[in-house]
Amino acid sequence: MTMSSGYCSLDEDLEDCFFTAKTSFFRSANSKVPAKNVTQTVEEEKPEPPTLQEIKQKIEKYNAKVTNCLLMKLNDDGTYTGFIKVHLKLRRPVTVPAGIRPQSIYDALKEVNLAEMTDKRTSFYLPLDAVKQLHISSTTTVSEVIQGLLKKFMVVDNPQKFALFKEMRKDGQVLFQKLPLTEYPLYLRLLAGPDTNALSFVLKENETGEVEWDAFSIPELQNFLMILDKEEKDKIQQVHKKYERFKQRLQQTLKEARGKPG
Repeated sequence: MTMSSGYCSLDEDLEDCFFTAKTSFFRSANSKVPAKNVTQTVEEEKPEPPTLQEIKQKIEKYNAKVTNCLLMKLNDDGTYTGFIKVHLKLRRPVTVPAGIRPQSIYDALKEVNLAEMTDKRTSFYLPLDAVKQLHISSTTTVSEVIQGLLKKFMVVDNPQKFALFKEMRKDGQVLFQKLPLTEYPLYLRLLAGPDTNALSFVLKENETGEVEWDAFSIPELQNFLMILDKEEKDKIQQVHKKYERFKQRLQQTLKEARGKPG
């Protein structure tokens, strides 16, 4: 079965749209990682798909809890559309085309691929904890959400380097569960309700244990080395400044002690 897709930006600050055809159903790591954050990679067993009547009831219940205009809409063919927010928590730099203008609404509507306009690449860190709101269909998969986000930010890295997680809070713990590529995020949003404290989505690196360096291109690896070299020099400079201040304080204390009468 083939999938066709469209991707458009209605409002750069409000939402992005990403629908599937209806025919198819290193930022530096924080040294203080909270011990209460737990990542789970075990896939849950999927229940039987809901009936059209059940979907309709769930959407009505969902919309009754919505406090803004971001409602879900049921289509005549049984599919539905709605909104999800995705938090970007990427620790490593991403690769983007160098020296091109940002994507415009026209580019998104016409599916203009700005990355193909130049072979030059550069790496940089996306803002930590950036949030992107997407308008998607019930047939949009996790894989398509990841690809849509990368396209929006003009990231040319292999989508397999990234994974979408659902974040849940339970008994004072923050739990992360990696979602399979075939999962439907909007259905998960529907089941959880609009409260993002009950469920939110996070884009992170696809951690599979050791870093798969073979998946990176030569320019990417060179950029990583440059970034690591800069971070090393910055850290050395910070340590030098720290101990220089200690040295000055000790010298000042000794000078004051020697100046006092015995």
